[in-house]
Amino acid sequence: MRQNQLLKTLETVRFSGQLVQTDAAGQQWVFYLSQGAIVYATGGSHTVRRWRRNVAIYCPQMAMHRFTWYLDLASVAPETLSLGWEFALITLWLSRQQISAESAAKLVYSNVLEVMFDIAQAGKVTEQIRQNSSFSSHAEVSQTKPLLLHWAEMSEAAERRWQSWQNAKLAAYSPNQAPVIRQAEQLKNRVPALYQNLSSLLNGQHTLYDLAVQMKRDVVEVTASLLPCLQLKWIELVSLPDFPVPLLRRDVPRTPPPPVAPKKGVIACVDDSVLVRHMMEELLTSAGYQFVGIEDPLRAIGVLLAHKPNLIFLDLMMPNVSGHEVCQQLRKLSLFRYTPIVILTGSDGYVNRLRSNFVGATDFLTKPLDAEAVLGVICKHLEQGQPISQ
Repeated sequence: MRQNQLLKTLETVRFSGQLVQTDAAGQQWVFYLSQGAIVYATGGSHTVRRWRRNVAIYCPQMAMHRFTWYLDLASVAPETLSLGWEFALITLWLSRQQISAESAAKLVYSNVLEVMFDIAQAGKVTEQIRQNSSFSSHAEVSQTKPLLLHWAEMSEAAERRWQSWQNAKLAAYSPNQAPVIRQAEQLKNRVPALYQNLSSLLNGQHTLYDLAVQMKRDVVEVTASLLPCLQLKWIELVSLPDFPVPLLRRDVPRTPPPPVAPKKGVIACVDDSVLVRHMMEELLTSAGYQFVGIEDPLRAIGVLLAHKPNLIFLDLMMPNVSGHEVCQQLRKLSLFRYTPIVILTGSDGYVNRLRSNFVGATDFLTKPLDAEAVLGVICKHLEQGQPISQ
């Protein structure tokens, strides 16, 4: 799953903000990240249905009072909703000791897992990151650090669930769909036990996830048991609309303006480390930039002349030639006289900084790289909202 690879990269560079994934139909999922850890994930066709079902499983005492969710959300500060209304409810209930940390952790885990499964089933998605460094210091996030999830744990769990679904030959079906009986007589005559036990639930109003909860069985097992009837068209799976979001009209956050379209500038990274180039490519392409990775510093000037990047990241310590030497050569060319050049180094010493300034470097970043620092230096030297000249 490519999304898992990107989540790994964002965790490595300690990214804070949102990872937004969109499928071909325009359906979106959002991961909220703090210092690379997953705070929460939401979106898809059944945001509220997913939430209500998992609250009923892990926090049943709160599920009994759904009407109070509106009042609860009306009582939280508007900035708390920046991490989504679901996470706002979790932190509020924790602060009031209405739910335990263990229940909250299970609730977050289950929601994130379902989101990752849905994305895996969606197939190809486009990805965009939206930096928000305040997520790393958000009061609610700080109070719920034990709930934070890491990519490795979640990707393994999501991969296992998706593989189980595929192995059961269910890839053409979604657990968000609802079974409805279409051929009652055939079903009643051929599978009387199934008809007797489930006829009241197979009415197109309960998703396969809901059915699994009712039967206290795994959703893969439940759906696989219905597969012969689905293939014979005695039972059909239909789509259900989501429930309304439990926000009072006055509590609905103002819809933010659509993000400014990325300038699609070209950013190059000259570094002999495969890991650094890969991480930079994941981060920068997700932010909307074109990326050029260069391993061999001896070939760097020729490649850079061909691609004409708007900003260059340049590793200091490389075999055969140093970043300082490459920078000095670039500054002698009229094309790169004013191009921002950012030196990357594992040694943040005064001598290195002085030498970097002397050879014409624009800025200086230390390794291991941090997403906020990388994106910050890009924003600093490529003026936001201004077209990039090619």
